[in-house]
Amino acid sequence: MSTTLISADNTWALMAITCGWVAISIWAEQTFKFASKISGAIIALIGALALTNLKIIPTSAPWFDDIIWGYVVPLAIPLLLMQCDVRKIWRESGKLLIIYLIGSCGTAIAAVVAYKLLQGKIPYLEGIAGMMTGSYIGGGVNFATLSKTFDIPGEMVAATTVADNCLMAFYFFVLVAIPGIGFFRKHFRHPHLDEVESIGVSDEAKTQASAYWERKPISLRDIAIDFAISAIIVCVSKIVAGFLGQVIPAEGVVLKMINGLLGNEYLIMTTVAMLVATFFSKQVEKTSGTQEIGTYLIYLFFFVIGVPASIPQILREAPLLFVFCAIMVLINMLVCFVFGKLFKFNLEDIILASNANIGGPTTAAAMAISKGWIKLVGPIMLIGTLGYIIGTYAGTFIGQLLGA
Repeated sequence: MSTTLISADNTWALMAITCGWVAISIWAEQTFKFASKISGAIIALIGALALTNLKIIPTSAPWFDDIIWGYVVPLAIPLLLMQCDVRKIWRESGKLLIIYLIGSCGTAIAAVVAYKLLQGKIPYLEGIAGMMTGSYIGGGVNFATLSKTFDIPGEMVAATTVADNCLMAFYFFVLVAIPGIGFFRKHFRHPHLDEVESIGVSDEAKTQASAYWERKPISLRDIAIDFAISAIIVCVSKIVAGFLGQVIPAEGVVLKMINGLLGNEYLIMTTVAMLVATFFSKQVEKTSGTQEIGTYLIYLFFFVIGVPASIPQILREAPLLFVFCAIMVLINMLVCFVFGKLFKFNLEDIILASNANIGGPTTAAAMAISKGWIKLVGPIMLIGTLGYIIGTYAGTFIGQLLGA
């Protein structure tokens, strides 16, 4: 018997709730100034968190796990990268790569510190430290890979997943709020934030968000072409990544790294989408709606991020694991902001780099989209995806260093 009001197999009801709350989130963001400051993406996430913990919707369902993650997110990525001319990427991503790598070092250090503080209090902590090092450098792909590498029991993996999801939901809320805090505006440069705000709010537009997402003409042809291009890019990327993953041997450090890089469908997807945007820029520019459709799909993704964060479950099963993850996230954040300040990085670069470390490229890209930092979407997707490779090796090293 289902323990929630709506069962996991009631896909239409879950779809209605997801789409309905996302619509409310976007409406609120474009109607109320306070909602605009925290962003519709976070409103969507908070709604999911509340619905889950009130036992209205389940923490896992085919609609969330298979459809949103399996189809909606891949479709959104090419749509959102249609404006990313690869010829401009290097100029816009050089600093992002540096601060991302600094944050990755911070994650590795954090894992050792957190392990030393909680050693003996959590079973299998050596392997969990390695697993979370990979996860907080790359993302969920590394989490799954390293949990198998260190043979961590299923119940500990599940408890860590709950702690991780709950903490990520809170941390994304913090990161989204930071650009609106006077301290950070005063002590860091923020050119992308200034660019969005320079658009201004007209008499008709009630908030900055409504000014940015002003009504634009989009035809039926535009919608058809947008979805066709995105679906073709996803299909081709999956075929190419699958083929390369099979033909390139995963033996030895170098070949294994190449296999992981070229066999990663998200990296191939990002690359193909940006190549299309670069070499067919004139044709792409004639088509409207890619940004709007892609952003809507990412808002659905933000709702799903909040779904697995069951507060009662974490209080019951994983309070110390939550503390462990919190220490790692806090140290990563401090390293990113301290070194970002020392090296005079932009506030947007620091926020997205830390986000890419903790949540992976899709959450970082989603945040860039929700804040209107469109020029950073392509670079952070590319850099964050590279973390899938770096994270596996870093996590393996840390786990073995600690004795896993």
